Amino acid sequence: MSLVGARWKRAARGTLIAGAVFALAPAVSWGAGDTQAGLDVFAGQCAECHSMKEGKNKKGPSLFAVVGRKAAAIADFKYSDAMKSSGYTWTPEQIDAYVTAPKKAVPGGTMKYDGLPDAKARADLIAYLASVK
Repeated sequence: MSLVGARWKRAARGTLIAGAVFALAPAVSWGAGDTQAGLDVFAGQCAECHSMKEGKNKKGPSLFAVVGRKAAAIADFKYSDAMKSSGYTWTPEQIDAYVTAPKKAVPGGTMKYDGLPDAKARADLIAYLASVK
């Protein structure tokens, strides 16, 4: 094998490995979150508008037992038409996508939040949300 061929093969193998790691990253990242750190993220990023108490809505709906719940499912909260028609179920992956960029995930939604770009903070937040049932 030529020197160029060997370099190309190593580069291709590295790209394949890196691609596999990135493809698995979303599923791994939220599951590896720290619940206590997630409480801190919630307090700093979410608590002004959302409660973790069952039945207590604020500007946004209660996030009590949100993981696994259908979007727009709390009867006494006024959701946007966009959220009502999203068809989402709040899986960890869907929460991650939504919290990353709410306006992109649900165009026309009314949540006044630009998003949380820090993947570790999102993983921690999702771990915390999943712990409250």
